[in-house]
Amino acid sequence: MQQKILTMLDLQAAMNARVNPQWRAANLPWYRAIWTECAEMLDHYGWKWWKHQKPDMEQVHLELVDIWHFALSDLLMRGDSPEQIAAQTQVALAEPTECDDFRESIEQMAQRSIASRSADIRLFAAMMQLAELDFDKLFKTYVGKNVLNFFRQDHGYKEGSYIKVWQGREDNEHLAELLATIDADSPSFSEDLYQRLADVYPG
Repeated sequence: MQQKILTMLDLQAAMNARVNPQWRAANLPWYRAIWTECAEMLDHYGWKWWKHQKPDMEQVHLELVDIWHFALSDLLMRGDSPEQIAAQTQVALAEPTECDDFRESIEQMAQRSIASRSADIRLFAAMMQLAELDFDKLFKTYVGKNVLNFFRQDHGYKEGSYIKVWQGREDNEHLAELLATIDADSPSFSEDLYQRLADVYPG
């Protein structure tokens, strides 16, 4: 687990640098992105008592992964080495905050992120547990989205020349298919995934 956390930290730092080379000095409000994603996740899970709603757990999991992007960024800003961060994060993920209601855990994450202006990893672990998102799926989905974001940038996404739909399906659907065929435990997981995307991309 610690090696996978290190991998995600490296990928997040690289993506942040791609968006803004001076991201470490920019004092970006990662906590604000976290509580905003919490609100979006609550909508996907459902909270309106005056109408029938069925939780969309696939979207809930994707929102958790989005929150994880910002949580990793926040952790990287705390001054510790990546190795220290990975070790501390592994411990926190193994000790989830006690909570038995998913909606309340979402609200607690939003409240704490605003109050502390940082990410609460133990509470994030509780949200994962309540949403039945295990660490391996978090890792695989996180790396997949990160690699796809890089792939898009490398193939003209910013310029508008990137082809998002091919063979009648969006790129994220191709991504999900490829993720099922690649060993997430391989040290070269992200590189292998990028190459597989390049192999099937029509551009």
